[in-house]
Amino acid sequence: MFADFLKRLTATDPAPLPDEDARLALTALLVRVARSDGAYDAEERDRIDKITAARYGLSPFEASALRGDAETLEAEAPDTVRFTRAIKDAVIYEDRIKVIEALWQVVLADGVREAEEDALLRLVSNLLGINDRDSALARQRVSGA
Repeated sequence: MFADFLKRLTATDPAPLPDEDARLALTALLVRVARSDGAYDAEERDRIDKITAARYGLSPFEASALRGDAETLEAEAPDTVRFTRAIKDAVIYEDRIKVIEALWQVVLADGVREAEEDALLRLVSNLLGINDRDSALARQRVSGA
């Protein structure tokens, strides 16, 4: 299942993702950021579930199932550069800003900003076509909420 999805996602000229595939890819990116500091804890998993439930109108059970699939996909996905660039090509700009906000929510979920998380967020923002200023504004919006 995931091999075909990854092949489509990382194709030379990927088509825009159908909604279900975009949900999975973006949730896998949330998982990747949560795992970046080597500690993938319950607070981060809960935050991912809350983000996906709110963003996609899912029940808690559906959000948890989506995260489970995303964890598997993230483990099989190519390096962050190829994976994120593929998402950039398949997701419109406005949704990418919302992705950065969601990523910051995950980073801040455990109350600790690790250097690994900051570095990965900077890389991901850049690869998604979001500049440092807009990423910082997204972080401020999330941390102020």
